[in-house]
Amino acid sequence: MFTIILLTSPKARTLDPALVDSLRNAWGGRDALWLSADEAAEFTVPVAPANFEEVWESCQAMGVDLVLVQTATRRKRMLLADMDSTMIEQECIDELAEVAGVGAHVKAITARAMNGELDFEGALNERVGLLKGLDASVIDKVLAERITLMPGGITLLATMRAHGAHAALVSGGFTAFTARVSEMLGFDENRANTLIIHDGVLTGQVGMPILGKQAKVDALEEITARLGLAASDVIAVGDGANDLGMLGRAGLGVALHAKPSVAAQCDVRVNFGDLTALLFVQGYGRNDFAA
Repeated sequence: MFTIILLTSPKARTLDPALVDSLRNAWGGRDALWLSADEAAEFTVPVAPANFEEVWESCQAMGVDLVLVQTATRRKRMLLADMDSTMIEQECIDELAEVAGVGAHVKAITARAMNGELDFEGALNERVGLLKGLDASVIDKVLAERITLMPGGITLLATMRAHGAHAALVSGGFTAFTARVSEMLGFDENRANTLIIHDGVLTGQVGMPILGKQAKVDALEEITARLGLAASDVIAVGDGANDLGMLGRAGLGVALHAKPSVAAQCDVRVNFGDLTALLFVQGYGRNDFAA
């Protein structure tokens, strides 16, 4: 049995009941359940529709995300999340670079790295090298003035933890940011790279080993083993090429507002919904959301 979920932007709330009914009838689905009025609805089908990808493209043109999951196993016991452009709306290194006066150059490298065009480790070293000499106090300034949480994140964490799930933030960014973001959102633990600081300034170096694509997969394996869980118990979310390993390994991998080359390799893609979409795809209704 499969469940099909239709989602739209929580700000727009323009999900048309006629679209839901049309797809339900076409695919032989059961009665639709509205998870959130005008925003999210679902129905179950006996088999995965053969033309799902074609219909997905049509729904995208209407501003609607279409998701297909296995009904029996969709409620997850662990959240594994990327940070930059996933749990927060920015790339931390880009914001540091703006303050350092090398913003445009670093942003161009970041975009290529997240799209899978550059080696992650090499790109990270190159970008951090451009921050050499930057006063470390800038980190707190960037956190306070330039970093904003991705909509829906607080609700996602509160709801999953209220239902007994473990939450881990695993980033190719920096511990100086993940520690704060983790605390703000309510993660149980966080992992990231370390910016090396000497005499109050950035040295332009990153602590070794660098946490990249494989390290995120390793984190999934290590944390689930410690908790007595399986990879199938995990919902993972990310947007960049270095997230593909954990998205593919998790029981449910969600590409959120992802780079095109990343989204193309993922089965679950959310382009219009916010982080509460991860609750809808697991079968939580808005009435189930924790404060």
